[in-house]
Amino acid sequence: MRVVVDLTRCQGYGQCVFLAPDVFTMRDEALLYDLQPAAEHREHVLRAAAACPVQAIHLDRTALPMPPPGAQEPRSAASGGDGRIVIVGASLAGARAAEVLRREGFTGSLTMIGDERREPYDRPPLSKQVLTGQVPPEHTLLPRLREVDAELLFGTPATGLDVAGKRVLLADGREIGFDRVLLATGTRARPWPDAAEGALHGVYTLRDARDAAELRQALAAGPPDVLIVGAGFTGSEIASVCRELDLPVTVVERGPAPLFNAMGGVIGDVAARLQRDHGVDLRCGTTVTALESDGNGRLRGARLSDGSTVEADVAVVALGSVRNVEWLRDSGLAAGVWGVTCDAGCRAVDLNGLVTDDVFVAGDIARFPHPLYEYQFMSLEHWGNAVAQAEIAAHNMVSDQAHRWPHLSVPVFWSSQFGVNIKSVGVPTFADQVVFTQGSPEQGRFVAVYGYQGRITAAVTFDQAMWLEFYQRQIERAAPFPPDFRHVGGGVDGEPVPARVPERLVAAAGATVVVTGHDPAERRASLVHPH
Repeated sequence: MRVVVDLTRCQGYGQCVFLAPDVFTMRDEALLYDLQPAAEHREHVLRAAAACPVQAIHLDRTALPMPPPGAQEPRSAASGGDGRIVIVGASLAGARAAEVLRREGFTGSLTMIGDERREPYDRPPLSKQVLTGQVPPEHTLLPRLREVDAELLFGTPATGLDVAGKRVLLADGREIGFDRVLLATGTRARPWPDAAEGALHGVYTLRDARDAAELRQALAAGPPDVLIVGAGFTGSEIASVCRELDLPVTVVERGPAPLFNAMGGVIGDVAARLQRDHGVDLRCGTTVTALESDGNGRLRGARLSDGSTVEADVAVVALGSVRNVEWLRDSGLAAGVWGVTCDAGCRAVDLNGLVTDDVFVAGDIARFPHPLYEYQFMSLEHWGNAVAQAEIAAHNMVSDQAHRWPHLSVPVFWSSQFGVNIKSVGVPTFADQVVFTQGSPEQGRFVAVYGYQGRITAAVTFDQAMWLEFYQRQIERAAPFPPDFRHVGGGVDGEPVPARVPERLVAAAGATVVVTGHDPAERRASLVHPH
């Protein structure tokens, strides 16, 4: 049996903990669980899944009641029930899209292409349960929500996309034809900029199951000093694991506070206190200028921009991610370091700004406009977004124009660190003010609501997840900010303060577009790549 909990939906009611305590545990509101429980726990897990008030627990189809013989699943009004569909990327978004395509009634040829050799697996547990040793990496495989009849080409990276010829080019020389294709190649960890320093023994990144296994082994050995470069969500979660393992850890962050780029300075200050209260040596406004070798190819420490040095036997580079779009360089699509541009229906946009009919995008590489945020293009590396967007893309691939759906889900994100369940809904950095509406930072349990030009745009909770759904509805209906309703557990003073969010950056990143041709009917845009 395989289990995964959609923590974007989980609100911490804890019925699963009572019904299957050998599988699910909760620290305050932070839920941890065994992703592949033993067979003797099957009945308890089934009861827990049935009792979950928000139906957040997903299991293998084989663990669920099967439909009666001859039963037909509902089918959408489809214009593409047959033909050839190729999914490039076999992680969460790609796997969910394949399941939805079959659920929607697609009966044609389905091919999944992935660069890893293993089945699709869940990534959030890698920085949590796997690093602590609660579960091994091989127990993170995603549950099969339904049987999918597909050709699986795992361990075979895609190297190119011929949109006009409708072909996906593979590293082994093969060419896979398609009628429609879904691009879901996700991201990889951003490496240390100096390749020689990054290759030192003791330097790690964390993105895939192999990374997690190697880092788990290094931490289990009990290194006397651990250095983490970057205090985003991944870096902060790894720091939390180190303290849980009673390992000394230093975190170096370029910004003014942890989580600053995602949640702004007000919540960043709370996160900083949380880390220091748990014994983390947190150094903000500082960068690592060099990783130092002991002369034998092993890490011995780092030099910092303030002139100080840090001893370290293990260093984790947590500097964000790189979108896997290089293979699309000559495809003619609007693809770059910011992602692959698409419309709200997940249809890819080409270099001329035209929407394609047969190329779709989902997951971490998708860059799409969101009406709630002034139609600005955004790329969301969130578990919930990958699932929701994959379902929209799959539905639209087999539906005619009249029955296609827009991707309008409000972003939801979660993190578990230092015993606290942190959740957000909306886009916290799209704000000019923030107010504490429940609890307070001093209590360690609160709801912070963000506003932009007089309307609610986001909310962040620390161990108050049950409020998240309420505030999601407020965001969706553009409720006024500051909130004017009466509520239980109101904040200390309820007065908004500046959100102190990062300055918005234009996603240019070196992309240069030129327009060529003389006749208006022949003019075309081309992307000029730097040499």
